[in-house]
Amino acid sequence: MTAAGNPPNPAAVDTATLRRLLDAGNPPRLIDVRTPGEFDAAHIPGSRNVPLDLLRAHGDVLRAHLDERAVLVCHSGRRAGQAGRVLADAGLPGLRVLAGGISAWQDAGAPLATGKPRWALERQVRLVAGSIVLGSVLTSARLPRAKWVAAGIGAGLTYAALSNTCAMGMLLSRLPYNRGPRTDLTTVLDALATGGR
Repeated sequence: MTAAGNPPNPAAVDTATLRRLLDAGNPPRLIDVRTPGEFDAAHIPGSRNVPLDLLRAHGDVLRAHLDERAVLVCHSGRRAGQAGRVLADAGLPGLRVLAGGISAWQDAGAPLATGKPRWALERQVRLVAGSIVLGSVLTSARLPRAKWVAAGIGAGLTYAALSNTCAMGMLLSRLPYNRGPRTDLTTVLDALATGGR
């Protein structure tokens, strides 16, 4: 625990190191915490999808199916860091996070299993937030109070950066587009136990 009582940030592992670990005789388990839709679009072969919202709700149960050698993966590393802190709170410290996430993995030319293309959740947040700000600023030329909508989005983004959470991202992750195949606790536990999705 840190001085503030929060679990420390998980250690980062870079793409080259992770590739070496995966090629070794006893590779770590890869846990992808993105939405099922993002996971279906592209993921590291052999990784298991445990969406962050499910992990937050059932970290204590999932902890029993993971060990400290696991590497957490998301789009950029931010959500994986949050997942690491959730699991540390549940009694599993020492997990690692893929630095730069699936983006860094893809940029390095590392192998990916791909499916139906979808936008990453972070990109969707930028589109929605930017569209609302642009629309409210343009509307404020006619209705001056519309500028406060832009201010509200700016305040939300500032809070998201300071708290390392994103309410808009959590809302967008619940859209059918991002849900992908049904992923519930039973499905995830079965996949972790049997080596499936």
